[in-house]
Amino acid sequence: MERDLVEYIAKSLVDDPAGVSVNVIEGEKSTILELRVASEDIGKVIGKHGRIAKAIRTVLSAAATKDSKRVHLEILD
Repeated sequence: MERDLVEYIAKSLVDDPAGVSVNVIEGEKSTILELRVASEDIGKVIGKHGRIAKAIRTVLSAAATKDSKRVHLEILD
């Protein structure tokens, strides 16, 4: 569910939705989501001073709380 949420948000923000990919790394107590976008769209996902990235992480955290999980989002180059 979290993977689909991050992918949907990222594809809505960028100019090249085909360049968006989300990799899931499951752990015992937490999940790491690795978000990759095209190099020209990285600024659109991060935003000024990281505001958009922080907002995505906040929404993701709220969605994961329902399942009592911890989810971390990493935006990769």
